[in-house]
Amino acid sequence: ADGIVLVAEAALTSIPDSADAIGGLTMGADPVAFGIAAVAATKGINLRSFSVRKEAKDHGVTGRIAGALQPGDRVVITEDTVTRGTSIFEAVDVVREFGAEVVLITVIVDRGGTCADMARSAGIPYAPLLTAPDLGYEYGS
Repeated sequence: ADGIVLVAEAALTSIPDSADAIGGLTMGADPVAFGIAAVAATKGINLRSFSVRKEAKDHGVTGRIAGALQPGDRVVITEDTVTRGTSIFEAVDVVREFGAEVVLITVIVDRGGTCADMARSAGIPYAPLLTAPDLGYEYGS
């Protein structure tokens, strides 16, 4: 429990006040997004959480978005770790297709070093909490 509180405290310093929701591709993003949203709530910050399913469901709540995301929302995409950025940008694409605006990408650990350039190319601010070099490793190791 202490770990997610520390992660959330760090992430909340870079999340814009205008953000409405936080989420990403299930499963890696789920505990991060839900934890950050829960800690935000204890600080009086309303940050709804959601998941992007790996594929659409054809029953119940259909589509790839599960949770409290609404068209027009300003969204933070998150993930536990990122190596190549494919999961992050799959979530970005789904959220944009849904009609929400991605205002930040944040991850706990950037292992690969490629996501920053991808985010820059997509015009999205990128704020990893830690990078491989921060932890004494080379990118990709």
